[in-house]
This record gives sequence, C-alpha cells and structure tokens, in this order.
Amino acid sequence: MRKFIAVACFLTLFSLAAMAADYPKAEIFGGYQYTHLEGGYNGNGFNFALNGNFNDYFGITADFGAAYNSQNGVNLNNYTYTFGPVLSLRANKKYTPFVHALIGGDHATASVSGVGSASGNGYALMAGGGVDFNINRALAFRAAQADWMLVHSNGSTSSKNMRFSTGIVLKF
Repeated sequence: MRKFIAVACFLTLFSLAAMAADYPKAEIFGGYQYTHLEGGYNGNGFNFALNGNFNDYFGITADFGAAYNSQNGVNLNNYTYTFGPVLSLRANKKYTPFVHALIGGDHATASVSGVGSASGNGYALMAGGGVDFNINRALAFRAAQADWMLVHSNGSTSSKNMRFSTGIVLKF
C-alpha cells in the first residue's frame, strides 16, 4: 500500500510538472496600434492577432490591423491582413520574446466628405517582433510589438513604414 501511495504521489507531481511546462496551444492578441506610412501618414487604430502554436517555439499567426487618420477634412484609413510563421522563446516564465514574418494584403481608403472617395488594394509584407510579459498562465501583457512594413499598392512600393502595437494576450 505504501508503494502504491508513493507511486501515485510521484505520478501526480510528475504530471503537474509536465502541465506547467506545457505551452499555450492558441493565443489571442488585441490592442492599440500606431502606424507610420511613408509620405507622412500617421494613424491610430487597433491590432488583432490569432496564433496557433505547434510546439514550444513555432506557430502560425493571422494578424489584422487598422489605422485611421483625418487631416484637413480628408479621412484616411489603412487596413492590413497578414499571415505567417512566428518563433517564440519560452525559456523564461516571466516574459516571452517573439519574432514573425508575415505576408498578406493591404487596403487603403481616402475620402472627403461630400466630394467622394478612392481606395486601393495591394500586398503587405511585415517583419518584426516583440515581447509579452506573462501575468499568469492564461494572460499576458504585450509591452511592445514593432513591425517594419512593405506595402505595394497601385503600382508603387512603399518600404519606409512601421507599426507599433501594445495590448493584452489571452492564452489557451
């Protein structure tokens, strides 16, 4: 009977340690986004991302962002939707740095009230990373995410663009 209790205690402790070392299978990020596009466009908006993690360090992310600005009666909006791999370093339980390379689309609109509007579609490429500070097993604060963006739309390429995001990460 003592051996059975000892083995049960050992297996319980081992399974708890294995669960603690487990990585999140999915992460949902939502937060604020600041975007600077070549040509002087500065926009505020939101960033939303969904990660699916295949193991402790590799996953795939779907990232959606929107930035808005109004200057001199002109409303400017920029939307990005990108997808790609993400690498995370989970060596420390307090924080998780990550890098990603994303490719997808870009949609920009400009409108003047009472006059009309114009829009353009193209592709977007983002490369960057950031760091999440883990609050507990299911919640983290993304202190910073910085991305370089290349946008190709309407026959022109713009490569001096950046995006900064911060917000909350839910882990499952």
